Amino acid sequence: MQKGSIAFRLFWLSAGWLIVALVATAFLLTELYSQALDRDLTESLEFQISSLVGQTLEANSPTTELRMADARFSRPTSGWYWQIRGEDGHLLNFSPSLVGTVLPELAGAYSPAGIRSGLIDDDYGQTLRAVERLITLGDTGRVAITVTGNYSDVEGRAVAFRGQAIIVLAVVGLILAAMSAMIARFALRPVEHLREAVEAVREGESPTVEGNFPLEIVPLADEVNELLRSNTQIIERARAQVGNLAHGLKTPLAVLRNEAGAGESALAQSVLAETDTMSRIVSTYLDKARLAARSSVVGKRADTRAVLERLGRVMAKLNPRLDIATEIADPLAWFRGEEGDLEEMVGNLLDNACKWGRGAILLSAWDGSEGGNRIITIAVEDDGPGLSEAEAEIVLRRGVRLDEKTLGSGLGLDIVKELVDIYGGTLALSRSELGGLRARLNVPAARRAGI
Repeated sequence: MQKGSIAFRLFWLSAGWLIVALVATAFLLTELYSQALDRDLTESLEFQISSLVGQTLEANSPTTELRMADARFSRPTSGWYWQIRGEDGHLLNFSPSLVGTVLPELAGAYSPAGIRSGLIDDDYGQTLRAVERLITLGDTGRVAITVTGNYSDVEGRAVAFRGQAIIVLAVVGLILAAMSAMIARFALRPVEHLREAVEAVREGESPTVEGNFPLEIVPLADEVNELLRSNTQIIERARAQVGNLAHGLKTPLAVLRNEAGAGESALAQSVLAETDTMSRIVSTYLDKARLAARSSVVGKRADTRAVLERLGRVMAKLNPRLDIATEIADPLAWFRGEEGDLEEMVGNLLDNACKWGRGAILLSAWDGSEGGNRIITIAVEDDGPGLSEAEAEIVLRRGVRLDEKTLGSGLGLDIVKELVDIYGGTLALSRSELGGLRARLNVPAARRAGI
């Protein structure tokens, strides 16, 4: 999962909301648990006060000895206390656990049933839940019976529950985060399949984008196929128009050349020169259009090894005076393009090396990478005079020749350079270890060999 990808964004978006939701859930569960414990404590205190009220009414005296089954009412500082106060606030009776402390008076009004409750603090810093009830005794009059429970225990249990809940929810969060990552990758798998299908078209493995895609991806795949079809039609139309242009200009130029060639005036010679120039220009741009049209066709591949070995054998037969050696890596990637274009590029370089070489020519090839893309490097070396750095830069210009005595138009290297530019490759000239020129050609490699 790479940074910047849709899967990465989906993962962190879902993880962020998941963290917020789980933290909120932990505090919500803690609050609910705390309220449940408080209700249990209140119900327990109401039960205890009912027992005290029953014993007091039965004895008809607030000072009678009252017995509580809960041992916490006998343990000092336990937070579990009970007391009976007279209407004047005088303490009439109290539990053994209340020794050494005094309970503050509860705030708030009594309910119609004569009951009120609330939170108070004892002298030991403990928070207590208190329930108080008013009853009337015959001779004593109205008295208030108060029972308290340790609310600090409730808070401590709630804090412990929160810690456990956070741990459990953190584990659940990790599981859900891993699940969201897997879901993101699974949900975006069709996009990866579409990318592979488009790459298969580019590599020449399939003429169109094919595969079983979900409904959201099918329109995109159809649009890509329509774009490929439209691109092919445009190339064919451009190729046809270029051919029509060539035929349309050929006859008028031939007529002008013939008419001008029959005369000897300055005007005739000027027309003849200009028509020759026009012919060369038309030929040049027709060649460029032809190369561009051929190289723009998606999905072509060629067996690099077979092409190079064939060119080496042909050049050896045409130039028996030269020792043409080949060093081709095994295995060697296939060329991603037209086989004829590869033959034209390497053939021009070999032809140039044979013209200038004195006795030894070396053709080598191997796989490599450039800018993260897989490439094929083809080197042609000779033992001729070679070129300086300045000459190597100049000679790649169209039609430039450093020696007019050697046969040729001077367009060979320029044709190679144009084809290399169309395929997004590179051409470099340098000094060879054989003593002459070394032409290093980098061209794109196909993803897989031909089937």
